[in-house]
Order: sequence, then C-alpha cells, then structure tokens
Amino acid sequence: MKKIKVAVIGSTGAVGQVFMWMLSEHPWFETAYVTASAARIGQRYGDSAHWVIPFEIPESVADMEIREFNIEAMREAGVKIVFSAMPAEISKSMEPELRSNGFYVFTNAGALRYEDHVPILIPEANYESLEMIHRQGYPDNGFVVTNANCVTTGLAMALAPLRVHGIEEMHISTYQSVSGAGYPGLSSFDITDNVIPYISKEEEKIEVEIKKILSIDPVVYVYCVRVPVMFGHLMTVWLKFRDQVEIEDIIRDWEEFILPETGLPSTPVKPVIYKSDQTFPQPKYAFWGTPRGMVVYTGRVKKKEGRIGFTLLVNNVVKGAAGGSIQNAELFVQKYGFTQD
Repeated sequence: MKKIKVAVIGSTGAVGQVFMWMLSEHPWFETAYVTASAARIGQRYGDSAHWVIPFEIPESVADMEIREFNIEAMREAGVKIVFSAMPAEISKSMEPELRSNGFYVFTNAGALRYEDHVPILIPEANYESLEMIHRQGYPDNGFVVTNANCVTTGLAMALAPLRVHGIEEMHISTYQSVSGAGYPGLSSFDITDNVIPYISKEEEKIEVEIKKILSIDPVVYVYCVRVPVMFGHLMTVWLKFRDQVEIEDIIRDWEEFILPETGLPSTPVKPVIYKSDQTFPQPKYAFWGTPRGMVVYTGRVKKKEGRIGFTLLVNNVVKGAAGGSIQNAELFVQKYGFTQD
C-alpha cells in the first residue's frame, strides 16, 4: 500500500530517536516531518541529535531536516498521523492543538493520559479501548491516543493473561534504567555507583494506569528505583489472586498468550516470553525479541503463602515508549482502514 506520511515531534530525545529508528524501515509509515527544539530548526538530524540508541543511525534519518512545529506546514507535507515524544509540560498544550486541527496523535507523553475519553492503549491487553477516539469526535475531528507509563506497559503485558484468576493485590519493586529519565537526564555524579530510591510521580502513575488498562481494581503497592543501567526496566512482582493459582498455571498462561495473526508489523506473535533460568531476565536482553525490544520477558516464578512472585523486564524506550505508540497507530490503521490520500 502507499505509505502513510507521519510526523515525529520531539525527535531528538531518547524516545524521539527510537521513533526515528523504528519508522526508518516501517512498511506502512513514512516520516515526512520532524521537529525538535527551536535551536535545532534547520539543522540536519544526524548533526543535531546526540544518538544514544545502540544501533547505527539510519542514513535516511540522518539526512532529514529538523523543522519548526507548524500546523500548516505539516498539512502541506501530507501528514495526518503525528507521533509525540514531547515532554509532558509541552505536550499538554501542543497535543490538544493538534487534535483540534484534525490530526491523529499517538503520544508517549502522559499529559492527557488520565482524561476519561483518552485511551491508554496496549493492543495485546486492551485493544477495545481504541474505540474511545469516537468520544473525542472521530471521524469528524482529530484525537489523542496515549501509551502507558513504561513500567506499566511491561506489567500490563505480563498481567493481561493472568487477570482471569482475579488479581486482588500486587506488590511491585522496579529497577529502572537511566534512559527512562530522558536525555540528558541524570547527572553521572548522581547515578554512577549509586541507585536512587525515588522517581517523581512514577509510583502514582503505575497505581492508576494498571487499573485503567486492565479494568481491574487490586490493592497496589509500588516502590520505584533508578539504577545505573542504560536500557531496560526490571521489576519484581508479587500477586495475590482470588482463585487458587499454582506456578504451573502462571507459566502456562504466558505460554498460551499467543496472538492470532494480527497483521500489525510491530506486534510480536508471542508478547510475553518466560525462561526458567534463575538469572533471567536481565536488562542486557532489552533489545532481544522480534520485533526488537517489543517482547516482555519474565522469570523466577515462585509461590509463597498463597502469593505468586516473578521477575519481569520491559524495554522502556521501545515497547514502553515509541514502539508502543507506533503499534497503537498500526492498530488504528488496521481497524479503521486509514490510508494515505
């Protein structure tokens, strides 16, 4: 099919770079317009972006020109779908402006995440929530679709096949990589040989979002810690279920969580992969899987006093951020038959 022209706003940060990398060879989407801060306007992308993704910058991406945020210019470029990697404080005003001007916004930012009519979408867990775009005025108007907080995304993936057992309580401890703080992020003086046992507003986001995404209402206890790792958020999870659940049930549920052929380029057939190795998973596996970085890994399942525990790894900048937004746009294109004019 004719590729759909898209824009990436906030293209030079860590999440913006993942958008650029993943879209560079996307079978459905073509990046036609990119923005960044005012100081970068007019610069060649490869000269302006401090590339931090562990893959070589694609030549087609490096040669793109960074342009200003301009509604009319994006229209003239043939753009209808916009991917947002803007900070929350900026996206709070920018994304509603895009929506009111008829654009379809798929965002990693959390500014509009808790509006009643804005879906927090994870196709493997709550694909039906995409229908909420009609409450924003689609098809006559634009809309905003958000992905979840990066930790919540990985957690929701692992819990989606387990919610049939009735999740009543969860205890979560996260060990989050520095890329989650964005670029330039934390000072090396703060994080080198150190961990920081607090990430602003992170715990509150997880508590709220996991309930909205999975339509469950457990008691949630969370601690979030920043660790000196570049990519990948590791976490430990303990769950209390309504039903009697054994270790074998949990592993079977993940093994059988195999999606039918979706036709979505960024959706893994098997979204959660469990391995019995006691040292699995580790952040160095963050870019494993097919597509790279879109698979959630689990391990170390155990049972104690009626509760089930396990470890979990999610790639925070791919599945937990840009890749999740791209996947959401793919679902929209497939469900509503959107094509390039």
